[in-house]
Amino acid sequence: MELNTLTAISPIDGRYHKQLHFLDDYFSEYALMKYRVLVEIEYFIFLSDKKIFTLPAAIKKQLQSAGENFSITDAMEIKETESITNHDVKAVEYFLKKKLDDAKAGSIKEWVHFGLTSQDINNTSIPLLWKHAVEIEYLPALLNLNQQLKLLADEWSDVPMLARTHGQPASPTVLGKEILVYVERIENQIDQLISIPFSAKFGGATGNLNAHHIAFPKKDWTKLANEFVEGTLGLVRQQHTTQIEHYDNLAAFFDGMKRINTILIDFSRDVWAYVSMDYFKQKIKKGEIGSSAMPHKVNPIDFENAEGNLGIANALFEHFSAKLPISRLQRDLTDSTVLRNIGVPFAHTILSLKSIEKGLGKLVLNQNKINEDLENNWAVIAEAVQTILRRENYPNPYEALKELTRGNAAITKQSIHSFIDGLKISATLKKELKKISPHNYTGVPVK
Repeated sequence: MELNTLTAISPIDGRYHKQLHFLDDYFSEYALMKYRVLVEIEYFIFLSDKKIFTLPAAIKKQLQSAGENFSITDAMEIKETESITNHDVKAVEYFLKKKLDDAKAGSIKEWVHFGLTSQDINNTSIPLLWKHAVEIEYLPALLNLNQQLKLLADEWSDVPMLARTHGQPASPTVLGKEILVYVERIENQIDQLISIPFSAKFGGATGNLNAHHIAFPKKDWTKLANEFVEGTLGLVRQQHTTQIEHYDNLAAFFDGMKRINTILIDFSRDVWAYVSMDYFKQKIKKGEIGSSAMPHKVNPIDFENAEGNLGIANALFEHFSAKLPISRLQRDLTDSTVLRNIGVPFAHTILSLKSIEKGLGKLVLNQNKINEDLENNWAVIAEAVQTILRRENYPNPYEALKELTRGNAAITKQSIHSFIDGLKISATLKKELKKISPHNYTGVPVK
C-alpha cells in the first residue's frame, strides 16, 4: 500500500499527523539530512574563514543558499546515493561535493568533511535539531499549558473543596491551590531542564582530532573545534570523547521530560477523578458521541488520551536515557537506530500537552456538587475543633472527637454543634468553634 496517514504504522505519522506534522521539521529523515547538510556547510565555511583554504565569495553564497533551501528533492537525491554507498553521512558529503562540481569549484571539494568521522556530523546535527525542537516547540507548549493552569488557579482561588487522602474525606482545601500544586511542580522541573547543556561531540574518529593534527600540526585544533561548535553552532563541545558523544546530557533531557510527563499523568488522573465525582461538567460539542451504546455519556477522553500518550513517551525516554550513555569501547552502532527515534516520545509528549490543554478548555465547574460534598462531610472539621481545644488545654480533645466522628456517617452540622454545646468550655469558645464549617476550614488563603 502507498504510505499515507491511513496506512502509516505509527499513529504519530497516521491518526495524529495533522496535529503533529510540524515536528517533521526536526525529527523526520529529511530533517536529519537537512541538519547534516547545514553542519557540513558551516564547517566548510569555518575552515575557509580560518584560512585553511580559499573559498570564493560566490561559492560560499551558493552553499549557504543550498543549505537554507534544502528540499525534499535534495533529500531524495541523498537517499539515492545512500542506496549505493550504504552510508548516510557519506551520501551527504557526496551531495555537497556534487554541488561544488556543478559550481565549477571541484578543486576545493575535498575540504568537505575534512578530518571528520560521521559522528562529528551526527553528534552536532542531532543535538542542534534537538535544541531547536526543545526551544521552539516543547518549552513554549509546556509554558503555555502552565500559564493556562495558573489562570485556572486564579479563577478558582476562592472555591472551597473537600480534600481526599487515601480516597477518604479529609480537611477541606481550595481548588485553586490544588491546581497551583501542579504549577509549582512543573515550574521546578522546567528550571532544572533549562540548565542542561545541549552537548555535542566534534573530535574525529576516536575523539583526539588525529586527522586534523597530522595534517596541520601547528594549528590549535582543540580551540578551533570549540570555536566551531560553540560559536558557530551554539552547542557545548565535550572535551574528551570517544568516537561518539557521551549522551549523558541528552539522557538528562529525557529524564527531565519524563519527570514532567509523570507530573502531568498525576494531574490528568486527578482531573479525571474530579470529573467522575461530578466536580466538573464538560462542555458538549454538537455532533460528538461519548459512547456508542450510552447516549448520555460525556467522557473525559482528553485526559485519558494524555495519560496514555505520556506513558508511551516515558517508556521510550526511559529506554533512551538508560541505553544511550553506554557504548562498547570507543563506539558501537547501537546509538544510531535509537537516535532516529527520539522524535517519537517527543511527539507523544507534545500530543499529550495538546490533549490536556483541550481538556481544560472543556471543564465547567460544578459548584453545587462541590458544596454538596462539603455539606455532607461535617466530620472533617473535627481536626479544627480538637486543635482549638488543645490550644485551650482541654483534656483529651483528640480522643473525644475520635469517639464522636470515626466511622460515623451521620455527622452533621447539628451533631457537631450539639457536641460543642456539651463541652465544659466558655460560651465565647463555643461561639468560636461553631463558626467553623467545611466551607471555611480551608487553611491559609491562596496567593
